[in-house]
Amino acid sequence: MCGIVAEHGGSDPDELERMLERLAHRGPDDRGSIQVNGSWLGHRRLSIVDVEGGGQPLRTPDADAYLVGNGEVYNHEHVRARLEGRDILTTSDNEVALHLIDAFGPDALGRLNGMFAFVMASRDGRFVAARDPVGIKPLYWARPPHANGAVRFASEMHAFDVDWQPYVEPFPPGHSWTPEDGLVRFASAVPETLEPMPDGEDLRDGTRAVLVRAVERQMMGDVPVGVFLSGGLDSSLVAAIAGRWARARDLPLHTFAVGTKASPDLAAARVVAEHLGTEHHEIDYTAAEALESLPGVVRAIESFDPGLVRSAVPNYMLARMTRQHVRVVLTGEGADELFAGYEYLREFTTAADLQAELERTVRSLHNLNLQRCDRVTMAHSVEARVPFLDREVIAWALRVPAAAKLAGPGEPEKRLLREAFDGWLPDELLWREKAEFGDGSGARDVLTREVEATVSDLEYEAERDAVEPPLRTKEEVAYYRVWREHLQGISAERTLSRFARA
Repeated sequence: MCGIVAEHGGSDPDELERMLERLAHRGPDDRGSIQVNGSWLGHRRLSIVDVEGGGQPLRTPDADAYLVGNGEVYNHEHVRARLEGRDILTTSDNEVALHLIDAFGPDALGRLNGMFAFVMASRDGRFVAARDPVGIKPLYWARPPHANGAVRFASEMHAFDVDWQPYVEPFPPGHSWTPEDGLVRFASAVPETLEPMPDGEDLRDGTRAVLVRAVERQMMGDVPVGVFLSGGLDSSLVAAIAGRWARARDLPLHTFAVGTKASPDLAAARVVAEHLGTEHHEIDYTAAEALESLPGVVRAIESFDPGLVRSAVPNYMLARMTRQHVRVVLTGEGADELFAGYEYLREFTTAADLQAELERTVRSLHNLNLQRCDRVTMAHSVEARVPFLDREVIAWALRVPAAAKLAGPGEPEKRLLREAFDGWLPDELLWREKAEFGDGSGARDVLTREVEATVSDLEYEAERDAVEPPLRTKEEVAYYRVWREHLQGISAERTLSRFARA
């Protein structure tokens, strides 16, 4: 996990170095940059795989092509074994991307299972930028008319200089960009072809097996991996799988929970941790501490959407504490989108309609929860991994007939997921009623009333039309004020905050 900055067609390395410095929190362990035939690549490193030898920019043996990357390639050993005849210099998982692009072009990135943003430049003039199909890792780009054709890329919006900010846009997931061909899709969040599930397939066994493989894949690295444990179903299952993996290797598993002192999430997480025998860490926060964190949270997630902010505040504080113990955590993000966990999905009464909505939400994740997940952790130099959004899990879950995910009156959501892991958790945890994280952690109770009190009726009426569509509440006005100060040149209609409101 790292931060990257790149430019094609520019000529101001000092300005680009300043952009890279704004991403220091994403990579406190090292920094590197190189100018390559009219392009520039910069990297801030959080060392996780090949700690000693994996510094970036990575290069080919002939020093013709260079790459900077942010993220992890979970199947890198498999890909490495198939790169016959290529002299690979390090054991860094990111290096396989360099060789794939160099040998086969950006379409070959479709072979990777991981979360990533890559930029490659070569001495013979090639330049490629790419982002993973789900959009787990952030990447932004800008092509302003005043730049004489130069194109810049960065991991976060605030890295761009103010005169570039009005032109900043999210780079589309599953696409690569080259100066010759422009944007080209190499893979999709939702597989283009979803093979029908064979008759008689055991959906519970298949669901359990595919998630176990994903969690075990994502335990990779040369540093310890922990789990964010909310006490809800999704993170508890991830912790249960990771715990079995760790015990088989006589390793400890660290789990981390957050909430107000009386919050249900904190109590439930404690019970899960005791059952699994993890090394558990928790933080209970006060209203004053939550309010104190707010400006940093809004700046970190680069959004003013109230739902995202509320859910980000507890995890922002949790990540700060987590960094004292581990630098990688697994989370439960993505399960609700794949297995129909949201309350509103009960409104869908036909399998076809539910399937269409699940596919839509998976395609939208890169603009919502995934950016919150990345930013609050990377603000404190912690990498968050999302095993439910492993490409193999997505493909399996979207092949599962939607009818098996429909929840009838009185039935719990995600019944299939619960039944698949029968016996892995006590029944009172496995069948615990779902709570939104912002509610279960106590954030909604703490924040909304206090924040709205900072905006008068007159101020709300005067400021609500600052963006289109208008700001919906006093709480959103308060968050927008912080966002506007942090990203002075950004057009809200072109960025994450607008997509979060859609």
